[in-house]
Amino acid sequence: MATITHEFAWPDRVVIGTIGRPGSRSFYLQVRDGRRLVSVGLEKQQSAVLAEKIEDVLAELAKVEQNRFSVPESTPLELIDNEPLDQPVDEQFRAGAMTLGWDPTTAQIVIEAFPLSEIDADALESGLEEGVEFEPEEVLRVSIPVGTARAFADRTREIVGAGRPLCPLCGEPLDADDHVCGRLGDGL
Repeated sequence: MATITHEFAWPDRVVIGTIGRPGSRSFYLQVRDGRRLVSVGLEKQQSAVLAEKIEDVLAELAKVEQNRFSVPESTPLELIDNEPLDQPVDEQFRAGAMTLGWDPTTAQIVIEAFPLSEIDADALESGLEEGVEFEPEEVLRVSIPVGTARAFADRTREIVGAGRPLCPLCGEPLDADDHVCGRLGDGL
């Protein structure tokens, strides 16, 4: 079976966004190019790590002497995107593994997301040892320039940080209901 590839080389929009209230939000990586729209479900932690790793790549690129890839230190104003997710949000798949790379031929950061797999890790490992190749059913591949990558990472950090406030004593998220603080043992 051939892999279905959702490829976006220079998308009009690429963002992490959420649906729902803090504490029960669903995270999405959403890409739009013209009328084509793909939304992939993510975990909050995946979103945070993706932003962190993009920032790491940008920091490394900025260190390259005579860098021809002008890496902005902050988000260019024209690239700031505070709009909600485009509607409708139809989850194409829920992301499992993700990769991040750099394409020097286009001077773009490349994000790939693969669906969660039903394959058991031990079965996959033993299959790989026997020379059996694993081919995902789908992949989302998005290539974005460094300015867009900076805007994406900044927005993602803000989205991830906009969850429930943290308890000042134990650091755990406060719920709308009673909070049982691990440091006090009582509800606040």
